[in-house]
Amino acid sequence: MAIITSPEQLREIYSGCSEASLAKVTPRLTEEYRQMIEASPFVALATVGPEGLDCSPRGDLGGVVRIADERTVLLPDWRGNNRVDSLMNIVRDPRVALMFLIPGSSSVMRINGRAVVSIEPALLASFEMDGKHPRTVIVTTIDEVYFQCARAVMRAELWNPERFLDPQSLPTPGAMLKAAKADFDQETYDREWAARAAATMW
Repeated sequence: MAIITSPEQLREIYSGCSEASLAKVTPRLTEEYRQMIEASPFVALATVGPEGLDCSPRGDLGGVVRIADERTVLLPDWRGNNRVDSLMNIVRDPRVALMFLIPGSSSVMRINGRAVVSIEPALLASFEMDGKHPRTVIVTTIDEVYFQCARAVMRAELWNPERFLDPQSLPTPGAMLKAAKADFDQETYDREWAARAAATMW
């Protein structure tokens, strides 16, 4: 298999960045970038740590992050599986990347920056939902923010309902767990999952 082994080889294949691909990168939120990010209910959070890389999906009602200022976004850590892979990475290596999706839009927003994990009581309380608040908030300082070319979302037809798969055609969470651990109780897990998720959303 032929592989690329140097930056120079890559540049021979991928030459000639357009002006737009470079001009779109800014060190802070413009008003337009703010509008896009505030419209996003979903973000993929990428982190790095001694054990390797992690990428975690995060979602929320309305905007998935709160914009504190032109250089800072706040991401509450709501109920999950308590693996805390992303949080463990951040406390050891602050580098993070955020990729925001906006239903119906082909544009993808991206932030690269550095984060800390906050337990400031007033900050946690400010995110209260249904009488509950997150246990931590990820505070990200922006190094660069930009929008991604729309071709990937367009090629995938991500928002085309005619392309949506029937969930019944896919393995259930219980089935995937049983494939990883042969004695796992698939039936009970799948039967109880919807109610458990609804009761522990926040």
